[in-house]
Amino acid sequence: MPVPLDRDTLLIFLLRLADDHLVLGHRLSEWCGHAPMLEEDLAMPNIALDLIGQARALYDYAAAVEGRGRGEDDFAYLRHERAYLNCLMVERPNGDFAHTMLRQFWFAAFMHPWWQKIEKGSDATLAAIAAKAAKEAAYHIRHAGEWVVRLGDGTQESARRMAAAADVLAPYLDELFEGDEVTGAVAAAGVAPEPASIRPAFDRTVAQVFAEAMLDPPGAAWAQSGGRKGRHTEAMGYLLADLQYMQRAYPGATW
Repeated sequence: MPVPLDRDTLLIFLLRLADDHLVLGHRLSEWCGHAPMLEEDLAMPNIALDLIGQARALYDYAAAVEGRGRGEDDFAYLRHERAYLNCLMVERPNGDFAHTMLRQFWFAAFMHPWWQKIEKGSDATLAAIAAKAAKEAAYHIRHAGEWVVRLGDGTQESARRMAAAADVLAPYLDELFEGDEVTGAVAAAGVAPEPASIRPAFDRTVAQVFAEAMLDPPGAAWAQSGGRKGRHTEAMGYLLADLQYMQRAYPGATW
């Protein structure tokens, strides 16, 4: 039988999910006007909008759970760095196109099966968000995965860049699958499975694409962690300075 989930634990879980999607959506939006081809100049901002739309829905739900009168803008623009609970991978600078596409592929390959499980969970509001998000994540896997293959099995230079991206990003993979008291309580309540249970599905997706891309499987001798506890990389401060500038310069401004 599911175990009741307290409000504070659910709030932390929702903020982790929402922060992942807001931060990665912001990172992808930085490519608008700078992508290597026109098609990608349209595709990447649209994927960013998917992610930010998911973040908005999650922040709205988090606000209702918290019950303190805050809304999505408060969560997005009026928190300090240590209050953000996103994984470290999503806050990393974009780097080159190969780096951005591999980061997007790995994140979507994790989120798609997780959203599918959440869709069948005990929380009706979160399940409704997951139903739409799972469809979007499936497209994100296909889009980014095609680029991983195209670059990995492309020219000598494109293959070198994709392999370099895998080396740089590999230390941030394990954090996606970390469990703690929050994930344990959420799983016990039937809201979402433990992240570690998603690893086999993630590995299958990555193995298939990497085989087509002629890339070695990802691996790292050590793992970076801390984002779920609010301990971030140097890049996060610069990201928030950009993301939050307008709201902090003009408090309470509306369109």
